Amino acid sequence: MAGALEGLTVLEFAGIGPGPFACMMLADHGAKVIRIERPGVTGRHGDAGQRDILNRNRVRIELDLKDSAAITRIRELVKQADAIVEGYRPGVMERLGLGPDVLLADNPKLVYGRMTGWGQDGPMAPLAGHDINYIALSGALHTYGQAGGKPQFPVNAVGDFGGGGMVLAFGIMAGVFSAQRTGKGQVIDAAMVDGAAILSGMTWTFYGNGTWKDERGTNLLDGGAHFYDTYETSDGKWISLGSIEPQFYALLMEKTGLAEDPQFKRQMDASQWPELKERIGALIKTKTRDEWCAIMDGTDICFAPVLSLAEAPSHPHNTARGTFTTVDGMVQPRPAPRFLGTPAPEPKLASVPLD
Repeated sequence: MAGALEGLTVLEFAGIGPGPFACMMLADHGAKVIRIERPGVTGRHGDAGQRDILNRNRVRIELDLKDSAAITRIRELVKQADAIVEGYRPGVMERLGLGPDVLLADNPKLVYGRMTGWGQDGPMAPLAGHDINYIALSGALHTYGQAGGKPQFPVNAVGDFGGGGMVLAFGIMAGVFSAQRTGKGQVIDAAMVDGAAILSGMTWTFYGNGTWKDERGTNLLDGGAHFYDTYETSDGKWISLGSIEPQFYALLMEKTGLAEDPQFKRQMDASQWPELKERIGALIKTKTRDEWCAIMDGTDICFAPVLSLAEAPSHPHNTARGTFTTVDGMVQPRPAPRFLGTPAPEPKLASVPLD
């Protein structure tokens, strides 16, 4: 089987980060993604080329976008495509003669995916930026970090990949679904600042209902609570606890020997959280990570060790599910989500030239 998206054709204008991630999601599940690369550019500016996991499962073609013959070739490819993905600043594709008006005239059912940081309009649309800036403007970055400390960004997962690439992949498939029903394609304006905002929907719910303080590190899910945080162990490693529900919290108290401590019985008394965090942190630091695993693994405490990149692929749960695989000597995540009826094929790291 070739995957759930067999028969879908996508043209990808080569870039880095969120656009390739969206196309990886589509290609992983069977779409034919033709990656249009400028001659000699692959491997520069953060793109690892044939060793880039985000570029896996591709068909590849090199075209000079300053060459009129290349533009003609692209327009011919578009006529047979379901979607395109481009990640240039607003106006670049139009100046190349490949804007939405041109390509939708060539193929009225085309879904035209545009991946930017600030979006296609607004006062910041033409400006440069990166993940850290987009999540900052969305309000998301303000919520990440310890109480009294500076904002801590989660590498580039929220802007580039969650709020960018994943949102674009959803937009492409929603656009294709609409085009199949209506015969009309459309432009998908996927902006990372918008995506980072929508990823914070639950936080905005809490804030809007008065149950979230606009101060990081003081709330239920941002490290403010003693039962939802990470803790260092005696060997310098870390564990994670997420014992929110009363029955899970009771198990945490039992396994840590704190079940009869009257102060810990006041689980949801936020005024007690700072002191309780210090106390439970000191307790966790009396044992190694493996010792806490022996105590808490296999329970409903909502517990997991904090694994490094080197450790995660060999954890028994990940190996049982086959969450990771090794392709051409490079460990990488397998395609997700899993389609039981049309499973994704094993990834291919290197792309193949277009015939």
